[in-house]
Amino acid sequence: MSKLEIFEPPMCCSTGVCGSSADTELERVAAALENLRKAGIEVERHNLSSEPIIFMQNEEVANVLNQRGADALPLTVRNGEIVQSGRYPTNEEFSRLLGVALDTVKPATRVKVNKCGCDSKGCCS
Repeated sequence: MSKLEIFEPPMCCSTGVCGSSADTELERVAAALENLRKAGIEVERHNLSSEPIIFMQNEEVANVLNQRGADALPLTVRNGEIVQSGRYPTNEEFSRLLGVALDTVKPATRVKVNKCGCDSKGCCS
């Protein structure tokens, strides 16, 4: 079974819903990682502002940070090996890195039938 770790830059939260507007990329990543967890893949997220010791305890991550600084973040680590830096993997890359179907990674989407977010059952969000 694969283990995936994301070493993230300093931020107030992992979902991107901390400020006045949500960060859609962080929302996508949060949803993808939750779906991977549900599929039985071990997933961990580490934030530099709240867990700096974990960054220093991982020799590869510490070396990258010392050489490239925080611009190297986020770092994606699969089974202890850095496989990507400087951006989050796309859903397709998560799928390929972990050997799972793309449908496993992508969140289920609601069908919107009008601007207010109502779905076919008439439930508004």
